[in-house]
Amino acid sequence: MVLPFLHSVPEAMAAAKKGEKPDKKLVIMYIPNGIVRRCFFPGEEEEALPGFIGGFNADKTKNQKRKQNKPGIYPLELTSTMQPLADHIEDVTLITGLDRTFKNGQDVHAQGASCYLTSLSPVQAAEQGIKHPNGRSLDQVIGDKLGHKTVLNTLEISCNGFRAPKEPIEFDNISWYGPNKIAPSIRNPRKLYDRLFSKDNFRAHVADVSDLVLADAKSLSRKLSADDRATMDEFMTMVRNVEVRMAKLEKLLANADIKVPKTDVLPRGEYIRLQADLMLLAFQMGITNICTFMVGPERWEASLRYEGVFDNPVNHHTMTHNQKGKGYLELAKIDLFHMQQYAYMIKRMKEIRESDGSTMLDNSLITYGAALGDGATHQYFDLPMIVAGKGQGQIKQGRFIKMTSGTLNSNLWLTLANLMGLEMKSYADSTDVVSDLWT
Repeated sequence: MVLPFLHSVPEAMAAAKKGEKPDKKLVIMYIPNGIVRRCFFPGEEEEALPGFIGGFNADKTKNQKRKQNKPGIYPLELTSTMQPLADHIEDVTLITGLDRTFKNGQDVHAQGASCYLTSLSPVQAAEQGIKHPNGRSLDQVIGDKLGHKTVLNTLEISCNGFRAPKEPIEFDNISWYGPNKIAPSIRNPRKLYDRLFSKDNFRAHVADVSDLVLADAKSLSRKLSADDRATMDEFMTMVRNVEVRMAKLEKLLANADIKVPKTDVLPRGEYIRLQADLMLLAFQMGITNICTFMVGPERWEASLRYEGVFDNPVNHHTMTHNQKGKGYLELAKIDLFHMQQYAYMIKRMKEIRESDGSTMLDNSLITYGAALGDGATHQYFDLPMIVAGKGQGQIKQGRFIKMTSGTLNSNLWLTLANLMGLEMKSYADSTDVVSDLWT
């Protein structure tokens, strides 16, 4: 097992003397089915509730009265949905005014998820002669340039606990190796653990991988500085904690009511945080620096258990279509729940120290957004977007950036590629970078 970066081993000491910075990390976190925008965007609490627009008719949203942004940089005020970020307000920036072009007549949810990191549908790209339509997505393009430093160029994670397919695979993936070649996301924490920490299914022969390294870890610990011993202890605790939590989840599944699909009763929060912890271990150990992280699958007509939120499993997608009256308040509880998981990830990254004493968050960029501005209208405009992390001092945080309404979200993807060190002048249908993000 690869250990976290320890300052007192010779390689670490040499790197520190050279002034080398830790690798940058990129997480693209995806939330499904849009959001309750009046609870998400500042100043919209009293806006009218949207009516449901079904089918493939996303073009009907063109005729809706759109709230036009007054471009500029404003103080960040946390809305009800963003309250979990109160302890991290200096670490995040909210961006509004982003749109994605779409092709009417193609499934809005499939197009939303599968085109999230390509910014164009396959038909649009073919019409415009653009090279990577649902081809090499942003994370893979960045991985091509930076992945040589790590074991895996990229890592794809989904927090979709359903084993039986309820939708086509495009609804549960946002990463693409190439045209019609999905980079399949890993849903099962056990399979993710094996992917990261096992070789040739070694896991099948060793009941607890942390036991295998415990003796060596203790021996190494005696040779480390006090600070590194603390890092080592924290790391081993994380590994052991992951083992314990996976065993707990397996027990929950084993005891589930046979009449209900076993994965339906998986507690969402614990599941999402476990997947996040495994990702952070992969970052800490240098296995990868780039990850797509789907909080849930797009649409996926099935009920999920949101522990501490609802007494019984609920269908997120169906709820997005029933926002009238007090319905939006119930739906907003899921948005708040998802934001809590984002806040957890930020908190953990602030706690993890890297080789130069900085935090993992200092060296990272973590986006949080959806492919639909609202689940009821299926609108592709005013997409929600939050960017966390400092990108090694390249981003000034704690702000609210209002883009000119209609700014393409591919501009943000191009900006992220540039912030990660790629010299790119365009991406998909981009027209410029989001210059206000840079310090």
